[in-house]
Formats: sequence, C-alpha cells, structure tokens
Amino acid sequence: MIYSKNNSEHYTWGNFCDSWILKDSRGLSVKQEKMPAGSSEKAHFHQVSEQFFYVLKGEAVLYIDEEKFVMQQGESISVRSGAKHFISNESENEVEFLVISSPSTYNDRIEI
Repeated sequence: MIYSKNNSEHYTWGNFCDSWILKDSRGLSVKQEKMPAGSSEKAHFHQVSEQFFYVLKGEAVLYIDEEKFVMQQGESISVRSGAKHFISNESENEVEFLVISSPSTYNDRIEI
C-alpha cells in the first residue's frame, strides 16, 4: 500500500499542529507534521529513540540541548537519544517536515 497524508492516521498536538503517521512499527516511525506560524512543542527527550528531522516546506527551528538550529526547506538534522530537544516554528508561515524515529518513540517520550 502507498501511504500519504490523504490515507494515513491523523492526530493533532500542541497549538493546532498536525501529524500524519506514515509508518509506525517497533523499529521505525515516520510522521509528516505541520506546524502553524508561532507554534512550538514542549521540551522533551527520548531514552532510546534517535530522531531525524527533514524540512519539506518553510523554516523550522530545532533546539537540541539548548543549542539553536535553524533549518530551511531541504535541510535535515539528527537528534541522538537522551538529547533534550523541541521543534518550533518561529516564522510567519507554516512549516511542514518529516520526523523519522528509530526505534519508534512509542512510550519513549519524557517531557521536561
């Protein structure tokens, strides 16, 4: 089966942010997410999961262990397990990105 935002499980989080689950297994999670201007998630870390963020549209800001990384469309960054992090949209436009986690972050998110 081919997956897209049109046929995948959807949920909302944070301040009107959207997430589409493209793949979720024990070893791998792939989500496409959209954040409106000015939105942000809470700082957290994963004890086991490593994450990879890839910006599809717009500009995203990722804070990793209190260091700020600004990513443009077509850019990516990895977050090692145990690193305190959160993504933010500090621009005036929505941002869309992929977040790929290995293994899945199911039951592996500790908010700070």
